[in-house]
Amino acid sequence: MSIIVKNIKWIMLFAGVVTCTTFFAVINPQDALLNMFGSNLEEPLANLITRSWGFLIFIMGALLIFGAFITEFRMFCIITVGISKLGFLFLSLIYGLNFIGTLWITLLFDSLVILILGLYIISSKKLR
Repeated sequence: MSIIVKNIKWIMLFAGVVTCTTFFAVINPQDALLNMFGSNLEEPLANLITRSWGFLIFIMGALLIFGAFITEFRMFCIITVGISKLGFLFLSLIYGLNFIGTLWITLLFDSLVILILGLYIISSKKLR
């Protein structure tokens, strides 16, 4: 686990950049929905909600990047993003089983990020 502690900056940077790709939903919400969920919503409200969701996820990615470089806020960023990703994972597994076929890569990535960030929290507490 010390490898995670030693490389957390790069892990957070990579996870943050990948997470920031949801900004695509702000620019093109219909394609984002189609790519991630295999579904398309034509209602104006769905358009707004998808853009907002994409932006909020983008902010979580930016928070990971911020925490990678600003160590004083690193733990706050890790916990905040971890809770956000955990919430998305649980909500997807509870309400989004119809979308698992197209969403599995995102769920796998978020699960790995949650696991690694959790291991970092545990490992960094042991080192203190």
